[in-house]
Amino acid sequence: MYYRIADFIADWERENQSTVKIFSCIKEGSQKRKVHENVRSLERLAWHIVQTIAEMGSRAGLFDEDFLEEESVPETMQGITDAYQRWSRELITVIESRWSDASLDEELNMYGEYWKKGKLLSVLITHEAHHRSQMTVVMRLLGLPVPGIYGPSKEEWAGMGMPAME
Repeated sequence: MYYRIADFIADWERENQSTVKIFSCIKEGSQKRKVHENVRSLERLAWHIVQTIAEMGSRAGLFDEDFLEEESVPETMQGITDAYQRWSRELITVIESRWSDASLDEELNMYGEYWKKGKLLSVLITHEAHHRSQMTVVMRLLGLPVPGIYGPSKEEWAGMGMPAME
């Protein structure tokens, strides 16, 4: 749970860089491939991350409506990345203009539960990290390089001349 908007923004911007890093490793054409019928494609996972910003933001009263609910998935990963960066910046703008540190203790009805605004900010970050993790598994199955986010990836260990941990 966040108690200061500045703390959330610092974390959000850092996580934003990690998400863009993942998106940038997805080669055009591979984003549509499915590795299993019960696993989302990389483009669906990426677009879900983008759509969730608008969805949760609208449920929390930050956005006047869920602007992305009916939007189609952009055709390219660059299109998804551009939308992600735009909505990530927009989220920060509306949080700074509509909420205060004191308001983070106020409750919202989110999905039939009552969450404090500070909890919603935490959920936004963990939700994104969760789906990025799914994306890295799909990327491995598709033979794509996986960047390190919270530490070096297998490819990055190899680039440092060190064996990857099993």
